[in-house]
Amino acid sequence: MDAARPHLVWDWNGTLLNDLDLVVASTNAVFAHVGGPAVTADEHRVRFRRPIADYYAEVLGQAVDDEEFGRLDRIFHDAYRNGLTTCQLAHDAQVAMSSWPGSQSLLSMWFHEELVPTVHTYGLTGRFVRVDGLRATVGGDRKAESLRQHLAELCVDGRDVVLIGDSLDDADAALEVGGRAVLYTGGFTDPDRLHASGHPVADTLTEAVTLAAEVSCAGRPGRP
Repeated sequence: MDAARPHLVWDWNGTLLNDLDLVVASTNAVFAHVGGPAVTADEHRVRFRRPIADYYAEVLGQAVDDEEFGRLDRIFHDAYRNGLTTCQLAHDAQVAMSSWPGSQSLLSMWFHEELVPTVHTYGLTGRFVRVDGLRATVGGDRKAESLRQHLAELCVDGRDVVLIGDSLDDADAALEVGGRAVLYTGGFTDPDRLHASGHPVADTLTEAVTLAAEVSCAGRPGRP
């Protein structure tokens, strides 16, 4: 890995993988199971956040404790697995990954044992110096600690990192390790929310890579 170049971390769901429709359908399967309302894709993009239990609680109008969230998370992932073969990569994902000159890795909050073979199925394994997913049995939490562990395994300083993702949680995770983020409007978050965050925002992944290169050239956060 070239220490003189910044390292790019990709998000998976909603970024490289175009799975918004499946995520919304799987979320609605959760809400239907407990008698809650269905959400549209636009509503999901406006309201979605991590921890996902907080998002569920807002839509359902009631608290969702850890035990209940674990049950709902299993319902979500059962529905998600059933539809995964319908998902394609973002239309310019391959071009975008090819255009980055330095090292790149993949960090997802989807289960690791399912993520790794899926990434291989899409022919992407060789693109990344490391692929990490969630190693817990229940998902839904924030990404910062997972990013910290991911970079530790890579021996990469967070200040040398740009993360491309589709959520405000991606940006928060990058900031927590001293890195930078570029946010992509094609995923799970309403573009107005992304623009309001103050982070660079891109409508395509190729544009996101261009912006990532620009912010990395602007100097590392916390360094002279």
